[in-house]
Amino acid sequence: MNDPISVRLHPAPLDGAWASEQVAGDDAGCSLLFLGTVRALAGDGRRVLRLEYEAYAEMAETELRSIAAELRERHDLLRVAIEHALGVVPAGSASVAVAVSATHRRAVFAAVAEAMDALKTRAPLWKRECYEDGSAWIGQGS
Repeated sequence: MNDPISVRLHPAPLDGAWASEQVAGDDAGCSLLFLGTVRALAGDGRRVLRLEYEAYAEMAETELRSIAAELRERHDLLRVAIEHALGVVPAGSASVAVAVSATHRRAVFAAVAEAMDALKTRAPLWKRECYEDGSAWIGQGS
């Protein structure tokens, strides 16, 4: 059986396979994989070519583990895996994967939504949106 909490920072882009493998088990009634992908259009309508992610790796992994542990306890999850990309992620590719498993489906949907909210506000990860006409650093998180 896999560890109940798995986290990693990994060179981009991601495909979700590692996160899915970490939460697999015959004790789960359901599992859910969420992939956060890079949109081709920014909120202001500019075309996004890619995102570039940086992190304070040791601190980021600690915070990802903390988020995963909180989710596991609050939602009675069997296993949680969070994987975040570092480096260049082209538009259309995944930059974050969150996978969870539980005995019942309601828990996994709530946990994934909460995981993404926590990542955006707590994880020491930074992204630069690169456009056809320049770039901009976009807050903390993914």
